[in-house]
Amino acid sequence: MREGFTVGLLLPGEGPDRSLFTRALASLCPRCDVRYADAAGDRARQGRQIGQMLADGVRVLVLGAVDPEAAAPWVARAKLSGAKVIAYDRLANGPVDAYVATDPARVGREQALALLAAMKTAGPVLLFNGPATDPYAATVKRSLHAVLDGRVTIGWERDLARPADAVREVAAAVAALGGPAKVAGVCCADEATAEAVAAEMARVGLAGVPLIGHGGRSAALSRVRAGTQAATVRTDAAAQASAAAKMAVQVASGRVVYGTAVVSNGTTVSIPAVLVPPAVVTKATAHQAPAPGAAAGPGHRPH
Repeated sequence: MREGFTVGLLLPGEGPDRSLFTRALASLCPRCDVRYADAAGDRARQGRQIGQMLADGVRVLVLGAVDPEAAAPWVARAKLSGAKVIAYDRLANGPVDAYVATDPARVGREQALALLAAMKTAGPVLLFNGPATDPYAATVKRSLHAVLDGRVTIGWERDLARPADAVREVAAAVAALGGPAKVAGVCCADEATAEAVAAEMARVGLAGVPLIGHGGRSAALSRVRAGTQAATVRTDAAAQASAAAKMAVQVASGRVVYGTAVVSNGTTVSIPAVLVPPAVVTKATAHQAPAPGAAAGPGHRPH
């Protein structure tokens, strides 16, 4: 578009998304600016950042919520002030205008299939899901169970509020199931959880047990290449950022936003969404995966 505007990019933490989004927006709107805020995992801090951007007149927010449920009042405040809100990577509650993320249903399915392919016996397996209040995590969990239920024994499952909580759960699961030899596989909702779990697995004697993650950033790819993680389901950060930039231009110019799907966040229905497909990276294919944040070709999904 000819006239420029400012987009507030509010993310839960650092990653390649900032630079990818900035480049994508510049290609669509050379006169546009990006105002960036990193919440460092602090939802109260993110709330203050949103408030400051609204006070400064920013009218398009791309929000990667630290806590999707807790973001609802801030999203409502943005809407009351006349701002547009695009939920990014995590589906914030409240009256968001659009949503961009990796397809959670496909993530769960690909994780389950990767786990089955890597397992030597039919269980038991340990499942460490995302927060119970996170709609994205809930969809991944449903899709995971749709494949695994009836095919493997699920010996231990927890919905975790924080990745670090998985450490004590690994030890508890091993004790409850009767020792390391009783565990046939482990699946984690995200790479932060997988990283914590991988270290604990080595400590309690689960080295060699298949571990599946989601995200596919540098540390995960290193574990996959080293053989300490069987697979990761990789996200295409470049595709997500590009879709978010396109939506930002559309809402700023008053155009109707069309996605590849329609979703609901529990408080708002019929939210247009772009759901980016993921891909599985195993040791056999890890050398083909581009650097995190790099442009992805077909089948390569960096996160």
